[in-house]
Amino acid sequence: MNIMADGLRVDYGTVRAVDDVTFSLDGGKIYGLLGRNGSGKTSLLSVLAAFRRQSGGTVRVGGRPVFENADVTRDICLIRDTGETVDIGTAADALDFARSLRPNWDAEYARTLMDTFKLKRSATVKTMSKGQRSALGVVVGLAARAPLTMFDESYIGMDAPSRYAFYDALLADYMERPRTIVLSTHLIEEVSSLFEEVLILNQGRLLLHERSETLLARGTSVTGPVAGVDAFTAGLTVLNTRTLGPTKVAMVYGDLDATSRAKASQAGLELGPIAMQDLFVHLTDPDSAAPATPAAPVPTEPAGDVR
Repeated sequence: MNIMADGLRVDYGTVRAVDDVTFSLDGGKIYGLLGRNGSGKTSLLSVLAAFRRQSGGTVRVGGRPVFENADVTRDICLIRDTGETVDIGTAADALDFARSLRPNWDAEYARTLMDTFKLKRSATVKTMSKGQRSALGVVVGLAARAPLTMFDESYIGMDAPSRYAFYDALLADYMERPRTIVLSTHLIEEVSSLFEEVLILNQGRLLLHERSETLLARGTSVTGPVAGVDAFTAGLTVLNTRTLGPTKVAMVYGDLDATSRAKASQAGLELGPIAMQDLFVHLTDPDSAAPATPAAPVPTEPAGDVR
């Protein structure tokens, strides 16, 4: 299920949370939605899920308007950091409620996930720990198998083993039943390997929308003798450096052409990738010396919507 936003704006009184955001997302991909606190991620997802009406601009999911359109919203599932189920009786009640709303609900898969996360159907949702409520939200989000499924930091309360179990389950189910998935997260290092494309919001505006490999190609680690690294990186944008004895590692921002790479090899320097999280921190730093390339549409592919 594809998503199109054009000039999207979300206001809270005099505060503009989302400002003139335009993008087009193909169906059947996993997208990462990144941004610092207050960047507008939750507001954007709330509009995509029709939890609130946009203040301006348009948004279409599957080619149709979203707000107060039941034919569209039944195919959209947004799991927020508080889950969808905090005020519902037992976990079993929460699952039954989700089943009543989701035409693609898979009860057997939900039971499997409940076992994976060691959740009891008889447990009262209000008395669950934050991690357990997060896990229950994940169960609802995955078992709903909605054509557009969005997770807004909904797994943040889970411990590391549970989060990794979630990532494994999400990827396995996506491979078997492709759909459009959007993950909003601060845990970039943990989950970035899942992203096919990345959107970065900064102060309410779309800073960047690129394929993951394109974004990662912008950063390079340079390792070697201190003097050699300093000479090679002179004039480049250096994000960070580490020195251990005679060896230095510098993270640089910007594409290195074939000539530069040959120069590094001749100097005995080792070039390697850097993490998406380091690039994100740099690109959203208000004092950054190298601003991101303005957001531009990612070339679309001929495939239709994946339901």
